[in-house]
Amino acid sequence: MILEMKVPSPGESITEVEIATWLVKDGDYVEKDQAIAEVDSDKATLELPAEVAGIITLKAEEGDAVKVGQVVCLIDTDGAKPSGDAAPAKEEKAEVKKEEPKKEEPKAAAPAPAEKSYASGTPSPAAKKILDEKNISTAAVSGTGKGGRITKDDAVNAVPSMGTPTGGTRGSERQKLSMLRRKVAERLVAAKNETAMLTTFNEVNMTPINMLRNEYKDAFKAKHGGLGLGFMSFFTKAVVRALKLFPDVNSMMDGDYKVSYDFVDVSIAVSGPKGLMVPVVRNAETLSFRGIEAEIKRLALRARDGQITVDDMTGGTFTITNGGVFGSMLSTPIINPPQSGILGMHNIIERPIAVNGKVEIHPMMYVALSYDHRIIDGRESVGFLVAVKEALENPTELLMDNNPKKALEL
Repeated sequence: MILEMKVPSPGESITEVEIATWLVKDGDYVEKDQAIAEVDSDKATLELPAEVAGIITLKAEEGDAVKVGQVVCLIDTDGAKPSGDAAPAKEEKAEVKKEEPKKEEPKAAAPAPAEKSYASGTPSPAAKKILDEKNISTAAVSGTGKGGRITKDDAVNAVPSMGTPTGGTRGSERQKLSMLRRKVAERLVAAKNETAMLTTFNEVNMTPINMLRNEYKDAFKAKHGGLGLGFMSFFTKAVVRALKLFPDVNSMMDGDYKVSYDFVDVSIAVSGPKGLMVPVVRNAETLSFRGIEAEIKRLALRARDGQITVDDMTGGTFTITNGGVFGSMLSTPIINPPQSGILGMHNIIERPIAVNGKVEIHPMMYVALSYDHRIIDGRESVGFLVAVKEALENPTELLMDNNPKKALEL
């Protein structure tokens, strides 16, 4: 029996996918549920499993865009599974012809070495002046004068060793972007063109958070099965608090209407093998520090292993992106539409700052909030970022209710 395998719907509103990679070859025997292809949608890369076992016939090429429901391969369920490797055919010994030794042709006599003397490599006064002006070492010039002396003509003709414009490779490669990457590019350009995007900046003294992490990270890890106490849980908690104080930042434009939410779904930008992924931590306002760290770890592992789904990335009311893990000092993150705000974290660097009239060295981080000025005014945007800064610089009181052990479930 011949089974037609059709492209399943990877999610709502997705009508087309692209064959990214065939994991099998035409004529291969495949097992039921074996991954036979990777397909790109505009939201994620998914594996296509074989529905039955049999011999496969491919009906689409890599890079082809195919509609949901279109046949991409046939599987012959009557095809026999190949047994073990066939015994290799007996190789016939090739006749080895005994080659007659080649007659050696007489070699040309080597030219006699140039006569050397104490003057070899020594420039004349005029030559030395020219070489000094050109910044060329005498060792790089062969003298043609008597006894190997470097003459004025040798110096004039000498060229500094600095490579040639055509000395390296000049290859290029033209490669079609994946559907996911093309969609990301489309959304980024749309965000720049269709929103009134503006960015405001502030800086955060990370000393209080560093002190809390140093004091409790080992106990937190031991208590919660190896789960680390990172910066993301503090930032997520600070964002949740700030969004409650400035709800317009947790809103979206829908035509002539503003849509506001009484929950916080935080999109976390993570780097995966297929590019930037933005999975969502749902109802972050209900999660503890442990709950946030566990959910971020789960989503990051799924993104890294290529198992992230459309549902994992659907929705989100606000985004946090951490360019600091790559060494970024400062950036202007682009809004993740249809959201109205995105918070950018950056690397932590010790810098001198004024504290109570004295100069002190503290670990500092620049933070950036990009927002849609159509729906968020300057007062809300600046106030939101100040609220984030206040919470991060006073986490014990504002994020932990003055009880770190209880907040960390220790």
